[in-house]
Formats: sequence, C-alpha cells, structure tokens
Amino acid sequence: MKIPVVKEILSANDQVAAENRAEFDAAGVFVLNLMASPGAGKTSLILATVDQLPEEVRPGVIEGDLASTIDADTIAAQGIPVVQVNTGGSCHLDAPMIRTALPNLPLDAMHLLFIENVGNLVCTAEFALGADLAVVVASVPEGHDKPYKYPGMFASADAVVLNKADLLEVFEFDVDYFRSGLEMLNSDAPLFIASCRTGDGINDWVTWLLSRLR
Repeated sequence: MKIPVVKEILSANDQVAAENRAEFDAAGVFVLNLMASPGAGKTSLILATVDQLPEEVRPGVIEGDLASTIDADTIAAQGIPVVQVNTGGSCHLDAPMIRTALPNLPLDAMHLLFIENVGNLVCTAEFALGADLAVVVASVPEGHDKPYKYPGMFASADAVVLNKADLLEVFEFDVDYFRSGLEMLNSDAPLFIASCRTGDGINDWVTWLLSRLR
C-alpha cells in the first residue's frame, strides 16, 4: 500500500531536482552532494578542499542538519557563503529544501557549491537534489565494513573519500577490504584516502574534483 505513495514523493522530488539543476547550469555552478554518517568529516572535507582551490574558483555551501547552525557557523567564519537548512527531524535533504535555500546564495558569483547533507547512510542517497556529483565521505573510525552494510549509498556514489586516514593503524582499518566492497558495488567510483587533519591525500581529491569541474 505504501509503494505508490513513495513513488509519488520521489517523482515530485525529481521534478524539483531537475529545476534545481537547470538553475545551477544557468548560473554555471558545479554542485556536489556530500553524504556521510554523522562525524565522518563532511564539514572538515569542505574546508580542506576550499583551502586548496585556486583563487578563481569561488565556493558556497548549503548546510543540512536536523537542528542548530554549528557547521554553518564554522563555514561562515572562513568567509564562505553558506545557507543553513534545518530539516526539523527529517533524515535527509530533499530537492524542495534546496530550492528554498537558493535565493539566499550568490549563485552568479560562485563556481562550486557543496551541499552537506544530513548525517545518514540510508535515505540521503534516495533523494535527488540536482547535484552534478554524489560524494560519500566515510571515515576510518566507522570501520571497514561500511560498503557491505550500506550498499545503496556506495553504489550511488560518483566518488568516495575515506577520511581520518591518520587513524588507520589505531583502528586496524583494512583498506583492501573496504576497497573490495566498494569495487564490488561500484567499480567506477574513485577512492581517495585522506586526512583532513593532516592534509594527506587532499590534493589528490581536489585535483580530481577540479578535473570534473573544468
């Protein structure tokens, strides 16, 4: 009985996502949908990425959270245009939420927009937002079994960033096992092993991102 309702919701969302995409394309803005579990380091990755962007690439951010402006305040402190979207309990951002945020961003003065989705490895992958790329941020403390436990998320990713690589030995993280799980689901998605704290591996990720943006 619920299947038709779910289909209607997703169909309506996809229509708005297409409108978002048209607006992004018209403004010449490249958009990333960053998805991860809570604490994986989405905000840290945004800041580490922005730090290595060429000066001519101007970024902006839409921050999605259940509540608070903590991450948005962190982004704004770096002088980056940011809009907070609080979902009020919903476990994901959807296209209409993004639509309401757009008038508050200087799209015509931006080249790259990061959408930091709500921390969740399930339903965030099901709702299109109008982004160019879906990027999953995993982290070493979460364990090397995440691709096996959350196949839908990793199967839909255009790229995966494994953050907190400086803790690989501490958590006895099996990179080969993680990589095998990702390749089994999604052999086209590149894996970037990085640490936002030390900066290791960030350059490889940014180089790849810029190649897609250009």
